[in-house]
Amino acid sequence: MNIKKISFLEAGSPGLHIFSKFPLPRLGAVLLSTMVRNRGCNTRVFVEDVAEPDWTFIESSDLVGISTITSTAVRAYAIADRIRALGIPVVMGGPHVTFLAEEALEHADFVIRGEGEASLLELLEYLEKGKPVLSDIKGLSYRGKDGKKYHNPPGEFIQDLDRLPEPDFSLVHKWKPSNIYPVSTSRGCPYGCKFCSVIQMFGRKYRFKSVEATLRELKQAASVSKATKFIVDDNFAAEPERTKEILRGILAEKIKMCWSTQVRVDVARDRELVRLLADSGCHTLYIGFESINPATLQAYNKKQDLEDIITCIRTLKDYGLHIHGMFVLGADTDNLDTIQQTTDFANQYGIDTIQFLILTPLPGTSLFYDLVESQRLLHTDWSKYDAHHVVHKPALLSPVLLQIETFKAMARFYSWKYILRHLATLHFRYAAIGLFAKTAIRKFMETYAAELQTLQLQKS
Repeated sequence: MNIKKISFLEAGSPGLHIFSKFPLPRLGAVLLSTMVRNRGCNTRVFVEDVAEPDWTFIESSDLVGISTITSTAVRAYAIADRIRALGIPVVMGGPHVTFLAEEALEHADFVIRGEGEASLLELLEYLEKGKPVLSDIKGLSYRGKDGKKYHNPPGEFIQDLDRLPEPDFSLVHKWKPSNIYPVSTSRGCPYGCKFCSVIQMFGRKYRFKSVEATLRELKQAASVSKATKFIVDDNFAAEPERTKEILRGILAEKIKMCWSTQVRVDVARDRELVRLLADSGCHTLYIGFESINPATLQAYNKKQDLEDIITCIRTLKDYGLHIHGMFVLGADTDNLDTIQQTTDFANQYGIDTIQFLILTPLPGTSLFYDLVESQRLLHTDWSKYDAHHVVHKPALLSPVLLQIETFKAMARFYSWKYILRHLATLHFRYAAIGLFAKTAIRKFMETYAAELQTLQLQKS
């Protein structure tokens, strides 16, 4: 098989969310596309949340790779069926199919589980030259000539991230990084929150790009786009001394950029680190506070308490850093008061922006398997597994009450008072986020009201 043209595609999100206004290509598809381009292939990345794909290019490809998370799986499978009907082989990857490869093989020829860089290149060698044999490609799932499904042993994690090329975002169809430009400097996480699948995808041990490679990539990103740089690491401050070296390098090399990243609350324990974050141009820190309910923090295995959260907020505010707080509502220890008190907490401590996410049992997480075993999943319509729909039976709240009260809580935070306050202080970005959030919440509630009516008609 002669493979000269490859399309990579990210299926579109099923509905609005707070970041719909600033869609980002996920780095996996862009990195893989860069690698096969360097191998001599004509390749492009299509992100449905960014722009309508060029189906002429896709449907004339020799191979199509489709990346999917759980909430986009329904759409991804529909695309895969469409492509395969044309006789074009489809390979799927991403968190959802990593854990549900049997399901994915009903729609794809091949599934790459976990990190896909080495497995994809070996698969291309097999398709072109017949070797290595399929059974030797680690991390690969496929249907054999006998019709049976085979799942090879998992692949090894890439230890030297420096050997990966810098993702070439010019390969992304019609994407202009006018708002946010993503950069990755590490993989893995040792913490193991109950609702998170990062460990299963990328391992329990942190793996880092070198300081030198990170600075080169940041300098390149700053030179090609004035957009805010978003370091997508699950915890950019995971190794504080390394992080401080990077920040000192940004200052020493005069890399001028506005940037943001994700950290844990323990970042605030190192005031030198916080000062360097502020001095180097960091604008906003995205922090998974998850809950203000001590019992819920324990249930999530978060390894932090309420005092840690409060100390973190106050410390970051002292240095002028903005905070995007993420909370996950709907644990078995949460009740109506928990939801209402979370909004009060966010307002009281001056968190700049928030996400109130509904606890969602994603395949691959211990939460998912616990709820399957206890028969508490409401359904497996994956398009609703987007952290904005209730898909399980909570212990202390009805699913409908959790659904409605979570969105009411978000509406209370992104109030007209919030919008007008930021307009008055010329913080137009936050005013715009508030307006967009109000629109998204209203549209969701209208849609949900229709869903409730349909359910009630079905029951009557």
